[in-house]
Amino acid sequence: MDLQKLINGLRSEVSVLEKELRVDIPQKIETARGLGDISENAEYHAIKERQGFVQARIVSLQLRMASLSAIDPKAVPKDRVGFGSIVHLRDTDQGGERVVKLVAAEESNGEKGWVSIASPIGRGLVGRQKGEEVRIQTPGGVKAFKVTKVITLHEQKEPLSA
Repeated sequence: MDLQKLINGLRSEVSVLEKELRVDIPQKIETARGLGDISENAEYHAIKERQGFVQARIVSLQLRMASLSAIDPKAVPKDRVGFGSIVHLRDTDQGGERVVKLVAAEESNGEKGWVSIASPIGRGLVGRQKGEEVRIQTPGGVKAFKVTKVITLHEQKEPLSA
């Protein structure tokens, strides 16, 4: 997991959106204005709506980049589940094993077992240690797990780089 890579991806998206906002949208607005009365011009209203969406998305991405930049790898716990941890779980109700990695929301990927730290499972696991049992309210109901192994960010071969 590389926070800097994630931040750079968000930065790239902001760059593309800023170009659209500064270059593409003004051209489209001018073209739509040239079609006549803007009060009943669907094309004009659609591009103005897009302009509002792009502006809001840029602000959202900038806030997310700021919050990701504030993550201090040194503050991530070394002895319990935290951001970037790989957690081995045993389903105590139905049996079976599951391995999850706690990641930023943008990196969530069910197929890889990457779970957002902000998700119900992520929030339920933060601060837990090997051997602890945890009950987590999920959209599918309450799930009970036992933490069988924790590999913290600090123990991984490719630690978080800020």
